[in-house]
Amino acid sequence: MARYTGAVCRQCRREGQKLFLKGDRCYGEKCAITARPEGGPGQHGKGRKKISEYGIQLRAKQKTRRYYGVLEGQFAHYFEMAEKRPGMAGENLLRILESRLDNVVYRLGFSSSRAQGRQLVVHGHFTVNGSRVDIPSYLLKEGDVVAVSEKSRAEDSIKNIIEANSGRPTPIWIENDKSALSAKIARLPNRDDIDLDVEEHLIVELYSK
Repeated sequence: MARYTGAVCRQCRREGQKLFLKGDRCYGEKCAITARPEGGPGQHGKGRKKISEYGIQLRAKQKTRRYYGVLEGQFAHYFEMAEKRPGMAGENLLRILESRLDNVVYRLGFSSSRAQGRQLVVHGHFTVNGSRVDIPSYLLKEGDVVAVSEKSRAEDSIKNIIEANSGRPTPIWIENDKSALSAKIARLPNRDDIDLDVEEHLIVELYSK
């Protein structure tokens, strides 16, 4: 499984805002944005020139891609899928990204970050409709039920993660049964349900060139 292996805090500094890629660290003083808010990564981080229209569109795409931890090729594939679906391509793209299993695991508070969610999914800690799924990019549909596997419920590490994130609000499009450690996708999200700072119209403009 291809993935980004560099320092994820560099990604936040490059975008100039918190992308919440490292769980609890993002809320403390050790957060790279809090500790070094003066500019992007590298020795030339402060001296960036005026950004072009293309640069603005590119940054919108890169920021969205980094939010969800998706590599370039897969992101482009998702955009192609979004264009073929009825409705607005930008909203369809975000809907697809939100329906990834690793994102839903994070949204439910079963992981501290999407990266940790990916790792937990790969290790087989979750089921979809009763069957174990270890593919983080698995796209959930309306009516699907995601649950912590029976074996994993007894693991202290999983219990600690879930307890630490128990206060995270559940998105309105997911029916969360916290006592059963399971949740049902009531519907796929609308744009208003997605709380990320994303300008999807810029992504559409970029891919339309």
